[in-house]
Amino acid sequence: MRGVKVLYDSFFKEIFNPEYAPERLNELLSLLIGEEVKIVTVLPNDSTRIADESSLLITDIVVELRDGSIANVEVQKIGYMFPGERGACYSADLLLRQYKRLRGEKGKKFSYKDVKTVYTIIFFERSPQEFHDFGQNYIHKFEQKSDSGLELELLQKYCFIALDIFRKNLQNKDINSELEAWLVFLSEDEPEEIEKLIRQYPKFKTMYEDVYELCQNIGRVMQMFSKELQELDRNTVQYMINVMQDEIDEQKCRIDELNRENTRLKQLLEQKNMK
Repeated sequence: MRGVKVLYDSFFKEIFNPEYAPERLNELLSLLIGEEVKIVTVLPNDSTRIADESSLLITDIVVELRDGSIANVEVQKIGYMFPGERGACYSADLLLRQYKRLRGEKGKKFSYKDVKTVYTIIFFERSPQEFHDFGQNYIHKFEQKSDSGLELELLQKYCFIALDIFRKNLQNKDINSELEAWLVFLSEDEPEEIEKLIRQYPKFKTMYEDVYELCQNIGRVMQMFSKELQELDRNTVQYMINVMQDEIDEQKCRIDELNRENTRLKQLLEQKNMK
């Protein structure tokens, strides 16, 4: 009736496993970054989390590329609030991690030139509200630049992909590029759209066959879905709590402001009565 959610952690890591199908993630990253890249190793990602947060991540993969740069690929079911600030923190964490590793390996031969770019690439299944103010754009790339024209390599680059906005933009339109084809593969579970994608880009047939083979093991698939849904339920509840807490904090600030204004008016009234 419907295709599976390729974005789910278990399926995503199976389809894009850099150990036995590196060409898939290589191609996707190359299209997003804008230059050809090649993955040489997968890095453990536990230490990239600055704090033990209740995560809305569907998946999170950290890879080292051939030129020494690092790419952190995240998929978020529901986009975190403050996506820019959060992305900057995790990018800085990865950059520091790379710096410490290189210092340890090279010792006195270490140079800051050895530190390479860190790419933070985040897919949103449901993007934060601020992205919807730019409804015609579903890919946003950021990097640091000076206001004087001076060029320095500041090493941190970001790419945010709003898949929900992409799907709205693609409605009743043809797929016009390799990158659009990959985004359809990641975000679409309607059989008609999957069939259309395979007809136009036959290479995706192999990936869907991999998903099909995976789904033959009913017990494993049920365990995967159970794990995904349990995690999603827990994370969604925490997300709602966080949103409510933000609203409470905002209301408290308003109340405090009104109390201050009330106190000021009361003092003015007392001063007037004294006269």
